[in-house]
Amino acid sequence: MRVLLVRLSAIGDVVHTLPAAAALWRAGHEVGWLVEPAARSLVQGSPAVRQVHLAPAARRFSARAAWAARAELRAARYDLALELQGLWKSAAWARLSGAARVVGYARRFRREPVSALLLGERVALPDGLPHVIDKNLALLQALGVSAVGAREFPLPPLDEATARIDRELAALGLGPFALLNPGGGWPGKLWPAELFGQLAGLLAARGLPSLVAWGPGEEALAARVVAASGSAARPSFATTLLELTALARRARVVVSADTGPLHLACAVGAPVVGLFGPTDPARNGPFAPADVVVRRVPACAPCHRRACRTHTGVMAGITVDEVGEAVAERLRRAGEAA
Repeated sequence: MRVLLVRLSAIGDVVHTLPAAAALWRAGHEVGWLVEPAARSLVQGSPAVRQVHLAPAARRFSARAAWAARAELRAARYDLALELQGLWKSAAWARLSGAARVVGYARRFRREPVSALLLGERVALPDGLPHVIDKNLALLQALGVSAVGAREFPLPPLDEATARIDRELAALGLGPFALLNPGGGWPGKLWPAELFGQLAGLLAARGLPSLVAWGPGEEALAARVVAASGSAARPSFATTLLELTALARRARVVVSADTGPLHLACAVGAPVVGLFGPTDPARNGPFAPADVVVRRVPACAPCHRRACRTHTGVMAGITVDEVGEAVAERLRRAGEAA
């Protein structure tokens, strides 16, 4: 069967959908994926995805590009469109694809419940599936595929990205390091840059230097971390998403809030300390038993509002000492010390 996955964004959500692509591929289905440009590199070249279609990004919407994408989708003649985002825009794309069957979450499991009206088949999720990866996998039961619990992430090959990362690390003369990711996502989920800097100082005193990851437009944020560290940390070199993934795989530990880089690190099995506040780590946090989560739970939790008076500032309540101990614990679990 030709199956179209409709998961447009964001980086972490695309990562969490990769196991569904893997399960469909393993079951013998031919998989296409409709995605916005920012996350394209995570699926283009994946062994599980035969064809990638680009949807125009919501912030740069182009009617011409949308019409071309619709024509391309219809020419592909998908048997089934699997809508995994739970929004009006994703449900509309699934319907516009021309697939004979349009399947998605039932109304009460969607972020925009009324968007279920655009679906042909609405799937109610079973109880006891806290993690979003398993919610995605449960949707595959509409195709007779049982894969809940699977954690296979068929990213594109990382050979070139890894080679470049190794060259850059060698040029820096950097041995074992912690990768600190202060950015990504909306502000209410992020740990303050100054605290990341203090953490770098703490880790340096224990013999573990830090590299500060940054994405487009985040150079100033990385600089704040370095300044707050008293130069105990250094900013990373620029990376693509796949290079960032390879960099995470080289780190002794990755420290990040609930953002795309955290989920990429988890996907490749990097040791992780996740910092959480309004969002629920049971739903979208690290899934490896050895990984460690530090959290402050606001009264509104779980909360996915970008602007919320209740959870504003809650992440600053996570102390540097707590995170330092979490890093030490994660390294102990890996048989290391810091």
